[in-house]
Amino acid sequence: MSLRTPATGHVEDVSPGRGTLPPRAWYASSDAASLSLNGRWRLRVSPTADAEDESFAEPGYDAGDWAEVTVPGHWVLQGHGAPIYTNHLYPFPVDPPHVPDENPTGDHLRAFDLPGDWPAGGGAVLRFDGVESCARVWLNGTELGEFKGSRLPHEFAVGHLLEPSGNVLAVRVHQWSAGSYLEDQDQWWLPGIFRDVTLLHRPEGAAGDFFVHASYDHVTGEGTLRVDSDVEGRVTVPELGVEVAAGEPVTLPVEPWTAETPRLYDGVLATAGERVPLRIGFRTVVLEDGLIKVNGTALLFKGVNRHEWHPERGRALDPDTMREDVLLMKRHNVNAVRTSHYPPHPAFLDLCDAYGLWVIDECDLETHGFVEQEWRDNPVDDDRWTPALLDRAARMVERDKNHPSVVLWSLGNEAGTGRGLTAMADWIRDRDPSRLVHYEGDLGCRDTDVYARMYLPHAEVERVARGLDGGTLRRRRLPLILCEYAHAMGNGPGGLAEYQELFERYDRLQGGFVWEWIDHGIRHPELGYAYGGDFGEELHDGNFVCDGLLFPDRTPSPGLAAYKKAIEPVRIEAGDADGTVRVTNRYDHADLSHLEFELSHQVDGRTTGTRRLAAPPLAPGESAEVELPEAPDGGGLEVQWTVRALLAEDTPWAGAGHEVAWAQRTVAHRTPAPAATGVRPRTDGDRITLGPAVFDARTGAVRALAGVAVRGLRLDVWRATTDNDDGAPWQPDTRYGPLWRELGLHRVRHRLEAVETDGDALTVRTRVAPAGREAGLRTAYRWTSDGTHVRLTVSVVPEGDWRVPLPRLGVRFGLEGCAGDAVSWFGGGGEAYPDTGPAFKDLRWEASVGELQTPYVRPQENGARADVRWARIGGLRIDGDPEFRFTARPWTTEHLDAARHLTDLVPGDTLWVTLDHRQHGIGSQSCGPGPLPRYFLWPEPTEFAFVFSAPDA
Repeated sequence: MSLRTPATGHVEDVSPGRGTLPPRAWYASSDAASLSLNGRWRLRVSPTADAEDESFAEPGYDAGDWAEVTVPGHWVLQGHGAPIYTNHLYPFPVDPPHVPDENPTGDHLRAFDLPGDWPAGGGAVLRFDGVESCARVWLNGTELGEFKGSRLPHEFAVGHLLEPSGNVLAVRVHQWSAGSYLEDQDQWWLPGIFRDVTLLHRPEGAAGDFFVHASYDHVTGEGTLRVDSDVEGRVTVPELGVEVAAGEPVTLPVEPWTAETPRLYDGVLATAGERVPLRIGFRTVVLEDGLIKVNGTALLFKGVNRHEWHPERGRALDPDTMREDVLLMKRHNVNAVRTSHYPPHPAFLDLCDAYGLWVIDECDLETHGFVEQEWRDNPVDDDRWTPALLDRAARMVERDKNHPSVVLWSLGNEAGTGRGLTAMADWIRDRDPSRLVHYEGDLGCRDTDVYARMYLPHAEVERVARGLDGGTLRRRRLPLILCEYAHAMGNGPGGLAEYQELFERYDRLQGGFVWEWIDHGIRHPELGYAYGGDFGEELHDGNFVCDGLLFPDRTPSPGLAAYKKAIEPVRIEAGDADGTVRVTNRYDHADLSHLEFELSHQVDGRTTGTRRLAAPPLAPGESAEVELPEAPDGGGLEVQWTVRALLAEDTPWAGAGHEVAWAQRTVAHRTPAPAATGVRPRTDGDRITLGPAVFDARTGAVRALAGVAVRGLRLDVWRATTDNDDGAPWQPDTRYGPLWRELGLHRVRHRLEAVETDGDALTVRTRVAPAGREAGLRTAYRWTSDGTHVRLTVSVVPEGDWRVPLPRLGVRFGLEGCAGDAVSWFGGGGEAYPDTGPAFKDLRWEASVGELQTPYVRPQENGARADVRWARIGGLRIDGDPEFRFTARPWTTEHLDAARHLTDLVPGDTLWVTLDHRQHGIGSQSCGPGPLPRYFLWPEPTEFAFVFSAPDA
């Protein structure tokens, strides 16, 4: 005899639910009435699934003392309980289909009246667009049923239960259920009714399900339209002069839909009871010649993985936030989205249709936690779970099948392999043969139409491109897509440009999707943004949930700027002949007629003039040489040209003048930095003066430069480790962050060996090494001056057994009382590291010290400006010999390294400046590969120099 009560048996039932209507296309009727039930609901949270009886669902129940919450929303983000973050571990024992007795359960109540003009006849449907993770529903005391599948729509027929007024909708939501085993995505666990709740009137003769088939023949330029409908009706498309019966095909000349040219035609499906608006995009998706082609052309995905996220509302997104995501993607040259790891709010796909983004629509399925037991008892290989898997596939496909932006269906993510996935793939192909099927875990490609992989190193990507990867014959004949690569966690990712070069070189490589779009930080009054562990979770994965190209408030990170640059759809480079520039169209479908080109010259980083550049409207893949006007004479200063590709006219996603691509070249180099010699050092008591520099006579430490007090100038080899330095725990032990700490590079000692005055130079010799190790860096600081400028030449010779590269190599020092000063420089305008690419132009820039900091949710090395010719910092001018990187911070690297949240960083009065000769690359090893070998900073004999002077010298 079971002791579990019938009232909670559904929680651990592996079936998808009961009482719901069959899935169908999602649409908004033109004339059938609807009533949004979003807004303020009453809520009672119980600690277990059966802690309270069901009387709350009865009419007349007094919930006046219950809390109020907003729906859509998550109750744990509205003061009731706490969120939990895990990457792949289930936050409960793995004992499918059972879940813990401690199962937070939210009883929701919403009273509503029908509008006065609500139609009297017909039926009604109650639709839930998303509830996590299991819901049981009553209307006016009658139980409608229950469902699982958190990020999928579920509908109930309720017309026979509605009253003109005083209707009571009751929903019991359980945080954990059997469905939770299918929803182990890398994200916060957030229970609640987090998408729309809507009452839909269904008049007599209303449209039911329908399927818009709109193919395109790129040879003839004709499209074929057929709208299959469950209910008899007629289809009209006024712009095309189409008026046919539902189910009847019509072929005629059309403009095709692509992500670059998202041409949509407005139509109507009219049945006896209602009119349904159609947004029709003609396009054909095929696998041909081993490539994914749309309208006869192979695609190159320049994509992102997108979780739905808002720092205050979690996965409860409003239309403006969704639109902001799409606009930011378009403005940063992103052309594709993988909806990781569940179908998005349906309004997001409307935006992808309208603005133009390729979409891999992914099913709400992940069982990643079973990897801990070698996939034993994995639901996707257990026939008992197959109905639930098929239900999830059907609810995705039926809801989203009419979106031209959706070109691939994805079975899910990191769910191993099994019969259930095969059943899903078979069902999807049978229902919709017009699209392809994706799934990364199917390494043999038995069930899929693409070879999808995650985080392959560059060398392995090239092996696949050349057909050297092995595997099944079927797999070798399929294109490769990196459905996740370039892990955008913290500072980085590095290596984007090198990946893109491979994608463009080899046809078999059809691009990839950066992980991921946005940091999932939760706004917190004390911590700024909270991440895993900040809510006392028993199990958590820390800030691994903050791995996006946007910060939680949707501010683009430097990584997004780097990605925009790497994936530019127009390549601009120096031409084959002097005085020319070569322009190449890297779009898949669009020519360049929508762009105009602008040329400007810069002298010492300052623009001297701008003019239009005549470039032809090249077709995809075409190139042309364009002649440039003669550059101005720089008079010993550096001269550059900059060519920009700009939108010629306003578009729905950006205005005229928006920059799509750019390139820069130096055509005349600057005069080298002053030699700064001729003045001899002079000792006066405890001081040594050398031109405008003052030193401590005993230690050789610089006290002042050009009248500015300086302290602590010394060789610097440490950086506050980035997430990519620290790497992921499951990776081989090539994560240099831990190795650097093991060696002790974060606590090196500086031993003075000699202070020497020889001729016109002051030389300070030291040895820099960590305690407990023989490896060290013999370092000499050689100072010279011409009376106005002071030149520092740093010579470094490694000693001992160095088995790891250095994090950085440069000098750092403090400037007292300068933390509030503005900084100006000629060089790269934004954060850049050796392998993150030239995302920002080399111009003259000015910024406050605060603006120089990049606010990664977990503080780490950030803010370096690259290719700097000169900088004015804290009353000093600094010239590089050669160019250098600098950071300027109101806290030390040690403080930055110790901080766990931005609120841990408290500015001081001292401005801490680092002048880097080189830095180690960033890579992507927080989940992917580390830096390419060319970006390693191995210790070797090195010399570099800086020249200091007063700003007006």
